[in-house]
Amino acid sequence: MPPSPIRKLVPFADVAKKKGIKVYHLNIGQPDIETPVSAMDAVRHNQLKVLEYCHSAGNESYRRRLVDYYKKVGIEISPDQIIVTTGGSEAIIFGFLCCLNPGDEVIIPEPFYANYNGFAVMTGVNVVPITSHIDNGFALPPIHDFEKVITPRTRAIAVCNPNNPTGYLYSRAEMEALKAICLKNDLYLFSDEAYREFSYDGEFVSAMQLTEMDDHVIMMDTISKRYSACGARIGALISKNKGIMDTALKFAQARLSPPGLGQILAEAAIDLPDDFFDRPKAEYQARRDLLVKRLNSMDGVFCPNPGGAFYAMARLPIDDSDRFCQWLLESFSHQDQTLMLAPASGFYRSSGSGKDEVRLAYVLNQEDLSSAMDCLEEALKVYPGRKV
Repeated sequence: MPPSPIRKLVPFADVAKKKGIKVYHLNIGQPDIETPVSAMDAVRHNQLKVLEYCHSAGNESYRRRLVDYYKKVGIEISPDQIIVTTGGSEAIIFGFLCCLNPGDEVIIPEPFYANYNGFAVMTGVNVVPITSHIDNGFALPPIHDFEKVITPRTRAIAVCNPNNPTGYLYSRAEMEALKAICLKNDLYLFSDEAYREFSYDGEFVSAMQLTEMDDHVIMMDTISKRYSACGARIGALISKNKGIMDTALKFAQARLSPPGLGQILAEAAIDLPDDFFDRPKAEYQARRDLLVKRLNSMDGVFCPNPGGAFYAMARLPIDDSDRFCQWLLESFSHQDQTLMLAPASGFYRSSGSGKDEVRLAYVLNQEDLSSAMDCLEEALKVYPGRKV
């Protein structure tokens, strides 16, 4: 099981904090936007006498309300096409377990969400990477790159849209290209859509909106980022493929039921007004603009402008991102402050990739984000492994 590039340096951050150093956490996508009060109140003031098991697919009332939510974002489904999961993580694991046998292959454009590697280990699945590149903003690689690696064991292609860790927003043309190759080769299309609400520079196109793909699309979702409710651990596996959903329910039964209090919170959140996302979306976009401007003003640094989510990938003039990120916590401070980044090597499957790249999560307020960039700018001036 590979270590998480997002969390593996936490012990070094803990030591730095004990020394009195303030650590700006840009390593993890933990929003600082407040969880909606009405959703929290639904948990605080619930009248349950017993917190009992629910249906293995999730509360029917919540699944029916989810149908309403998805209809608003242009996705037409029914309650029996939804299985509520313990976070988006379990949805991804269920998708792998339902669609792939041990030794089967899933093609994923890299860099990709680091935990896909861990989920693949858990399920015996082989990840086949197709490399996207920072110089063109991590656009979808050419379809012929996918075709070159398809084998008799290939069962699926997986994408995250908008992308974690790059922030890239896949265009309609790119989604249609994925549709074409999936239909041609009878592949599943796994679509991780955790960040759909945070699309800034273009149209968000859900895989569920692709025509002729009902039996091929498996969507994974979560409320973690949508409502800034990471700790609720409520996600969803969604598909119009009845065979897949019947199989997924067996895995859901094996773990009994998804979190009860989390579903209460999630169901209440659906009642938020339609303009609820306007403010957090505008705030994240302002943070993105600040971060990208500051990064690209630094000598030797390049950061493409991400079209969605709240992550950016930057290329730094450094020898090794793992070494640099640890050095920031162990050996560097600026005015008793430093920052924690996620080394990009952990978001690649290809050995040796991402060694001069880092992922930054712009989940801090703009003042803290600016201070973190001050630290990074000073750190790059004195880092012993800086590239000339």
